[in-house]
Amino acid sequence: MAIQLDTEYGRIDISEEAVAVIAGSAAMECYGLVGMASRKQFKDGIAELLGRENLARGVEVKLDNKRLAIHLYIIVSYGTKISEVAYNIQRKVKYVLNEVVGLEVAQVNVAVQGVRVSS
Repeated sequence: MAIQLDTEYGRIDISEEAVAVIAGSAAMECYGLVGMASRKQFKDGIAELLGRENLARGVEVKLDNKRLAIHLYIIVSYGTKISEVAYNIQRKVKYVLNEVVGLEVAQVNVAVQGVRVSS
């Protein structure tokens, strides 16, 4: 299902995958984030680290009663404060989707799937 924006010039349809890629790209700019994790549960107890070309697989977009909820599945860097990393990601994703795309975001939920030593 596409997200619809009505403007004075007409209607704009934005796919949920496009929103997911934008949210994932915004999150990747935050300090302490190693990468996005798969939305699927752990495979053999290890979270799957996604590459930059698969950012949308680590993001879930839900639209319910005109309220947009973003769920991010991430892997953080060892030695960083997880709560700060998650908070910064929430702020950055909400800002980018509000200011750059023009979408009103109700929630940005972050699920930490793992901790890795970044190189």
